[in-house]
Amino acid sequence: MASALLIFVDGLGIGTRGAHNPLALLGDEASPLAVFRDEEPALPFGGVLAPTDACLGVEGRPQSASGQTTILTGVNAPAALGYHKQGFPNEPLRAIIRGHSVFLQLKRAGVGQITFANAYTPRFFKERPRWVSATTTAVEAADLPFRTLADLRAGRAVYQDFTNRLVVDAGFDVPTRTPENAAGVLANIVSESRFTLYEYFITDRVGHAQDEGAALRVLSQLARFVRAVLSRVDLDGTTVIVTSDHGNVEDLSTRNHTRNFVPTLAWGAGRERVRACVRDLADITPTITRLLTTEALAA
Repeated sequence: MASALLIFVDGLGIGTRGAHNPLALLGDEASPLAVFRDEEPALPFGGVLAPTDACLGVEGRPQSASGQTTILTGVNAPAALGYHKQGFPNEPLRAIIRGHSVFLQLKRAGVGQITFANAYTPRFFKERPRWVSATTTAVEAADLPFRTLADLRAGRAVYQDFTNRLVVDAGFDVPTRTPENAAGVLANIVSESRFTLYEYFITDRVGHAQDEGAALRVLSQLARFVRAVLSRVDLDGTTVIVTSDHGNVEDLSTRNHTRNFVPTLAWGAGRERVRACVRDLADITPTITRLLTTEALAA
């Protein structure tokens, strides 16, 4: 039975080559994340690229809250709001997620196990933040369980810093992981689920900081993680998709988001469907739902 993994990477665009772009500085070490404007990438594991519009027909730089809402629902959230919303979703965006999240759509379609692979620390449950992410809102909308540090220790979850160093630095007793170790955990989760989402947002943080050293380190580790996931997942039956909400880390000459297209990369069973169907962020969820519904599998 077909399955899908969506790896969401915050702040990763398709930029130009040059000293401003840490992906260009890393060379092959950044594969498969190193995608450049007007170039067809040579992706490992038979991957394909669908350059994806993150501006969605709305003036201004794309932002996280509205871009992530669009990815997770298939609704053009900036168009619905009339502007790009930064930070965390406001009530209009949360309403869109509660009505249309990919988790909810797949749950209603009865596709089977649906998983948000990220682990949450105890602080989230003890002191719920005033503002929560689009992914958190989507999990709650579909009444999915949150994964905890107990799941992280048991190899049933991956933290947003897949090395777990941020969790250790915060004082929690969890093992650190190499990118390859973490990829093995995620691959095991994927093998037990019809749809899995994993979110990574450190790329956006280092992009805003314009920290070249941190960007080189983060992107190198992330590329290792993605390559290891691809080597461990059954690509004959699984579609792996990597996408982003807006550009940022590909241009350290500015601390702001860019208007660059973002790379939607796809591997495995449904990669050609992804390449054919994805043109902007609003196409991500509809493509996933078509891949995993009975009608799509029979087509």
